[in-house]
Amino acid sequence: MIISYKRPKAFLFDVFGTIVDWRSGVANVSQQFFETKNINQNSHDFADAWRSKYQPVMEKIRSGNRGYFPLDLLHRENLDQLLLELDLTDKFNEDEKQELNRAWEQLPPWPDSVAGLIAIKKKAIIAPCSNGSIALMTRLAKFGSLQWDCILGAEVAQNYKPHPDAYLKSVAALGLQPNQVVMVAAHNSDLAAARKYGLLTAFIARPKEHGPEQTIDLEPLENWDFIITKIGELASI
Repeated sequence: MIISYKRPKAFLFDVFGTIVDWRSGVANVSQQFFETKNINQNSHDFADAWRSKYQPVMEKIRSGNRGYFPLDLLHRENLDQLLLELDLTDKFNEDEKQELNRAWEQLPPWPDSVAGLIAIKKKAIIAPCSNGSIALMTRLAKFGSLQWDCILGAEVAQNYKPHPDAYLKSVAALGLQPNQVVMVAAHNSDLAAARKYGLLTAFIARPKEHGPEQTIDLEPLENWDFIITKIGELASI
């Protein structure tokens, strides 16, 4: 029997773009390498190009054409391909490539994220429902002082959003029903999938996620259950 609950028992969060600024974080770490090596490469363009390879490799896994691999390894595969495309492969030794790949563990939270999560945590369970691995999410949480109750998402599900397992296995891991859980994201497509599988939804716009010329996810495209301007607003639900 499905029961309706007045107050959500848990909040699951998209992380890259919703809680942390992946573009600036990756660009900052990359820029340090470029300056040290006298490489003439725009670090924000580099971050964008690296990120553009994100969905295609995950789609191979979602479609069943490839077994599950943690995002850390997929990021490294994409980094190797990007360095090859930019004719930069020989500029980095193996240790440096590994260190550059850890840029994804050093992403700054948006200004409202840390305090907002702390406020929500006083009333409900909070956890990432991210495509990041447990290792990546743990180190990112340490870096950004993100006080999750636990880490859920792709590695628990052995699949990537928007595959239903990414949402439903995360909910099940908490011993809850989908209608007891809110999925929070800055991406309309993420929320559309979560709603399809029975979760409540909360949208927050992050208009600088993709830089000053961002054209997507500037506003909610559906009547989501909650539309917020700061993460902490969810603490009052």
